[in-house]
Amino acid sequence: MIQTDSLTKRHGDIVAVDDVTIELGDGLTAIIGPNGAGKSTLLCSIGRLIRADAGRVVVGGLDVATTRSRDLARRLAVLRQENHLPIRLSVEELVGFGRFPHGGNGRSVHDRARIENALDLLGLEPVRGRFLDELSGGQRQRAFVAMALAQDTDYLLLDEPLNNLDPRHAVELMRLLTRLVTQRDLRIVVVLHDLNVAARYADEVVAMREGRVVAQGSVEQVITVEQLSDLFETPARVAEVEGRRIVLWE
Repeated sequence: MIQTDSLTKRHGDIVAVDDVTIELGDGLTAIIGPNGAGKSTLLCSIGRLIRADAGRVVVGGLDVATTRSRDLARRLAVLRQENHLPIRLSVEELVGFGRFPHGGNGRSVHDRARIENALDLLGLEPVRGRFLDELSGGQRQRAFVAMALAQDTDYLLLDEPLNNLDPRHAVELMRLLTRLVTQRDLRIVVVLHDLNVAARYADEVVAMREGRVVAQGSVEQVITVEQLSDLFETPARVAEVEGRRIVLWE
């Protein structure tokens, strides 16, 4: 379980995350909201990519602020929205970085199995030897997701993982994440802009605005005309197609 207690983060005079107290349980949780709502800041605060100014985060019983980095990285993997590396790496080398928290160097039998599995899951076998700067944006994005999966954690935080992905690969990634929830008992939190993707794949939806959580619950509870129209300050329609909710904007 992921828990935050009065979590607050400021950027100068702007309160990006404002006294957020939530519990995120099993399955795949989607965080939605307008630009500037604090979604990425909340995710990065949970993953200790940025330090909160106040409050507490507990992931799987570990206090994020005080747990040793290697111990935390064995339980929690984070993929931020923008990823830049100062060195030139191949896809295979990047994915191998996911084994470092476990003391691996990418050469043991167990490490190789995890790396090969991640490459296969993300369809990266054909480009495993190519350098990241030789790839398309979508291929690079999939390589970073593969690195996070190779880390073999219980919790996975993804900030806009569908960036640069075409429809085929976006659907494949979301289907993969939902399978991993079941097969690996993986808990996933993902920031999404596409509300229809959130409605299709999420077990739980958290809606944010101006740094605060304004709604949390199932797709049926959060993806509604009233909630979305208020959240995004524009008229929304919600239709059902084959039992699934579809968001349309007026």
